[in-house]
Parts: sequence; C-alpha cells; structure tokens
Amino acid sequence: MPKLVKSDDDWRAMLTAEEYEITRNAGTEMAFTGIYCDTKTPGIYNCKCCDTPLFDADTKYDSGSGWPSFYAPISKEAVETHEDLSLGMRRIEVTCATCDAHLGHVFPDGPAPTGLRFCMNSASLNLEARETE
Repeated sequence: MPKLVKSDDDWRAMLTAEEYEITRNAGTEMAFTGIYCDTKTPGIYNCKCCDTPLFDADTKYDSGSGWPSFYAPISKEAVETHEDLSLGMRRIEVTCATCDAHLGHVFPDGPAPTGLRFCMNSASLNLEARETE
C-alpha cells in the first residue's frame, strides 16, 4: 500500500502543536495526561493523521504506565516498528503504516495472549466509539 505523504506545512495546518510534535517529531505526551489513558469506551482507535484503524478497544488494558496500552494492533499491516536508540536506551518505536505518524513504543511486558504492551500517545489517536446495545 502506498504511503500517505503530506508537506510539513500540511501536517502543521491539520494538527495542534502537541499532536504535530508527537506524531511528526516522535515526541511523547506526559504520563497520565492523555485523553485516552483511562478511557473504557468501546470502539476503534484510528490514526490522528490519516484515520487508519490501528487498535480495537477490546485489546486495551490498564498497564499502569500512564499511556493508553494495547496488547495487539488491529492488524499486523496497520503499524510498523523501528529500532529507537534515542534517550540512551533501546526501544521499539511504533508508527502508522499508512502515514508514518509516531504512535509510541512496544514493550515485551504485556498480558496474554501476545505478551506485548503497545504503549501509545493519546495525541496520536482518535477514538471512533462503537455503539453498545
């Protein structure tokens, strides 16, 4: 699938300053400040930049980390991972496969069934709520 490419000016025009810093410059929001940290609403978490579906709320759990955490993306094709050696440590960065937006990092300390913790920034996501019966 081809990448969605926009100019820096286009990204700045559509995102808040915080969203731009996080999604386009690999920034991180402060722990426990993101709007989705404690959200329990059923639905799909989409990319803030391109609206690609990334995570189902059914895979969200309280990791205690201060960021929305999921044990799996909605599909293997939805996200990409990259080695991140910034901050003097080795981490695995998670980006949107469609537009390369920085989402957060994945760690090998999550719950079953994957054992993974996709620790995401709320500012990188939009929750599309699912109606409940």
